[in-house]
Amino acid sequence: MNKNGPLSLPFIQLYAITFLFFSANPILNIIVPLRSEAQGASNAEIGVMMGAYMITSMLFRPWAGSIVHRFGPLSVLRALLLANGLILILYTTTGLEWYFALRAMQGVTTAFFSLSLQLGIVDKLAHHDRSQGISLYLLAGMLPTVIGPILALTLWDWGGMNAFTTSMIVIALATGILGFKAPLPSGSQVTQDEQQHASSMTSQLRQLWTHRAFLVCSAAMLIASVSFGAVTTFIALYTKQSGVGHAGIYLMLQAGVMVFCRFALRKKVPSDGQWHPRFLVGLLLSMAVGLQLLALAVYGGALFMYAGSMLIGLGMALLYPHLVTYLTIVLPLSSRNMLIGVFIAVSDLGSVLGNIAMGTIADHLSYSYMYGICAGLLLTSVAIVLVSGRRLAIE
Repeated sequence: MNKNGPLSLPFIQLYAITFLFFSANPILNIIVPLRSEAQGASNAEIGVMMGAYMITSMLFRPWAGSIVHRFGPLSVLRALLLANGLILILYTTTGLEWYFALRAMQGVTTAFFSLSLQLGIVDKLAHHDRSQGISLYLLAGMLPTVIGPILALTLWDWGGMNAFTTSMIVIALATGILGFKAPLPSGSQVTQDEQQHASSMTSQLRQLWTHRAFLVCSAAMLIASVSFGAVTTFIALYTKQSGVGHAGIYLMLQAGVMVFCRFALRKKVPSDGQWHPRFLVGLLLSMAVGLQLLALAVYGGALFMYAGSMLIGLGMALLYPHLVTYLTIVLPLSSRNMLIGVFIAVSDLGSVLGNIAMGTIADHLSYSYMYGICAGLLLTSVAIVLVSGRRLAIE
């Protein structure tokens, strides 16, 4: 095993930190709504409260990228771990009036954490290993969502607030202790020459409209995230309304495929800084076919639905690590971190739009039509990659 590779001990420590950090989220996603409802919150209030996490995370990602670039991943990680520990403990000692603020603050810490870890991994790995490192990071962050909800319900039924308090304290301490010694660069990543020629965040943001690679990758990621967000949010309602399949089995298959692909296929993700339209189109088509099968499940039965879940899981599992890896290599170093932050924010925005816009379409048409529209949007992203991305292959 390569002692500096993505499966070396220092990187395994980074994945362990990621697993611990995100372990609190699936527990809070169950416990906070339960506690809020018990304290008299309406469904609308709970929805706004839970949505505050994603909104602040999305808004702070570009700034987080700039801060990580200026002060170094480890320095930023240590500061946010202290803040994260305080937030988790406050969940156990405060009531409903604090939950919105705590969810918003947790979104901010998540924005800084994801940028610190991902950019730290990128800086420590050679180009040809970056896609593996990003895939394994995403895998570590996803694993808690597999066991977290069941664990949360067990804790709540077994020990109530005492068990919840204990779990938050344990997660906060374990993440902080392991994270303070994370094998990440500790100093500023800005050289003296870069400081002299550094551009403001405003001028860096202007590059969004001139950098073709960023625009094409962001468009593909936005559309994929809209579709994926619509799937995960409305699949339970779709199965209930149509009477086809089981949402739990669907989500288990989709998550299982994503976990398997991010580990077993991590070496297959291109990591050479070259434009690979066939690979990207293949992933987008996999998702498009999966969405269309999901839309047709009302006619074809559960087999269509479960086949669609695996195709969507395959496409989404490899799409993000491929695009992020490509951008870390081709973006200008002086604005790379900030632009990567914007790219991740675009992915978050897609998830939000998948909830809001696609939910509205489903209200006026049907869930089946809504998923069919998502499949059409993914075909549009294929056209964008083939037409607008053609010049990238020869640049």
